[in-house]
Amino acid sequence: MSETSSHKNAKTRGLRGSKTEVQIRGNRRLDAVSPTVAREVERSSGSKSLAKAVRRLNTQTNKKKELLVPTPNLDKAKQVAQKVAKGKILIQNLSRTQRRFVK
Repeated sequence: MSETSSHKNAKTRGLRGSKTEVQIRGNRRLDAVSPTVAREVERSSGSKSLAKAVRRLNTQTNKKKELLVPTPNLDKAKQVAQKVAKGKILIQNLSRTQRRFVK
């Protein structure tokens, strides 16, 4: 499936020196990685797809982890991340004006 322009813009905006579609273990890909930040953009609202996105972020141990979701999905993403996350994850809407933090 083709990537939407909003997904493409959201994953690299504000990340200097970032790489996109970075391969991780298990034949998976992470949306964007810079030397200090790992970023995953998940536009769907399903619990399973949000959990998969959090698991992909869990592979990055020494980076800040950011999950970007549409505004209506912020609270749902926080609930899913509390169950699945290993470590701290910052959950933001696509325009980065609202945020939730999971420890």
